[in-house]
Amino acid sequence: MDKLTNMKAFTRVVNHGSFSEAAREMRLSRSAVSKYVIDLEIELGVQLLNRTTQSATPTEAGQRYYDRCLAILAEIEDAETSISQFQSQARGLLHVNAPMSFGTKFLGRLIAQFMAQHPDLQVQLILSDQQLDTVQEGFDVTLRLTDVPPPNLVSQRIASVTRVICASPTYLEQADVLKHPRELRNHVCLNYGYLATGLQWKLTGPDGDHWIPVPWRLCSNNGEVMRDAALEGCGIALLPTFIVESYLRNDSLREVLPDYRAPEMSIYAMFPPARYLPFKVRVFIDFLSKSLAARLAVPA
Repeated sequence: MDKLTNMKAFTRVVNHGSFSEAAREMRLSRSAVSKYVIDLEIELGVQLLNRTTQSATPTEAGQRYYDRCLAILAEIEDAETSISQFQSQARGLLHVNAPMSFGTKFLGRLIAQFMAQHPDLQVQLILSDQQLDTVQEGFDVTLRLTDVPPPNLVSQRIASVTRVICASPTYLEQADVLKHPRELRNHVCLNYGYLATGLQWKLTGPDGDHWIPVPWRLCSNNGEVMRDAALEGCGIALLPTFIVESYLRNDSLREVLPDYRAPEMSIYAMFPPARYLPFKVRVFIDFLSKSLAARLAVPA
């Protein structure tokens, strides 16, 4: 038996003093409403209503039960309203994980702007280049720069990220002239550690695609570490444009093989599978998509 439905039917009958009027309000037949009340009386073992052909009035026990029912149904309605409002407003705690380089460059100001738009929201941001377990660590949303998002999470692409091959003038002055991707085999390379392509770089140019197994000297999962090593003349790096753009402009780094491009990567927002995506997560992802898409897609 659906006790809540029975309680609602009983309170409607008392409110209207009539089974017919209660049935009209609930958009049910009179017999259905009568059955709900009878089922309630059978379960409780007490008569709740005095019935005539024209009206229904509560017994003494029915009046006491009616008062309690009103309080219970009001609490349920308040709970439902609270959840509904929670799902239509960004509030509570938003737990976010993001890569270190991306987070330090973009997320401080963006999250401040986002919080200004949603004053009832708290944001806990954890920056890490480790491949953390999003579900186990309790993150609402994880941001990752990747070419292949993990299959166990729901992933939404936020923006494209261009990459550039670069090295310091010091390195290039001392090394052999580089004209074609296959010549990378004769150079020292700096390799990012978490790409699906592993220790190969895919480069596309006028003569098609080239898969180059790079002879790396340094491998790291942090783009800023790779950039700083490149600045020190340690080798040739393939890095996201947003990490090296200012250094390319001031000639601290120079683009290598400008006629050849690596495939774009993407920033993905990832979250655990759920039937209903929390409103705070949805608006945060929408905000980042609008804020970042154009900026990240523009080469230096």
